[in-house]
Amino acid sequence: MSKTIYENLTQLGGGGEVPESPDDAVLEAVPNPQARTDYLVRFSAPEFTSLCPVTGQPDFAHFVIDYVPDELIVESKSLKLFLGSFRNHAAFHEDCTVGIARRLIDTIAPAWLRIGGYWYPRGGIPIDVFYQTGEAPAGVWIPEQGVAGYRGRG
Repeated sequence: MSKTIYENLTQLGGGGEVPESPDDAVLEAVPNPQARTDYLVRFSAPEFTSLCPVTGQPDFAHFVIDYVPDELIVESKSLKLFLGSFRNHAAFHEDCTVGIARRLIDTIAPAWLRIGGYWYPRGGIPIDVFYQTGEAPAGVWIPEQGVAGYRGRG
C-alpha cells in the first residue's frame, strides 16, 4: 500500500481532542485498499453517551456499527472522536442512532450499513434503535451483533 492514501488524514496521530458537537466533528475516509473484495467492518462502542434533550440527563448506549465498504473506509480515530462529540449533544435515541448512520453513509458511501443502538433504560424503559440501508450483499459473512436485550437485575 502506498502512503499516499493516508496523506490527508488530520486526526490520526494527532492530539485527539473531542469536538464540541457532532456538527463540528470531522469524519475522515481513506480509499479502501481492498475495494474489489466484499468484507464486513464492525465497530463496537459500548460506552456511548449523549444527553436527553428535555431533562439534560445523560443517556448511555452500546453501539454496534457494521458496514461493507465500497470505495472508501472510515478512519477509526475520526469515528471515535465523532462518537465522543455526542457527549454534550442533546437528542433523542432515535435521532442519535439514525444520525450516526446517515453521517457515515454521507462520508463513505458504503455498499451496506447496519447500526444497532442498544440504549440503557431511561425512565425504566430501555430503547433499542436499529437502522439498515437494505439487504446485505450476498456472500458476506455478517454475524449477529451479539448485544443481549436488556434484562435488568433479572
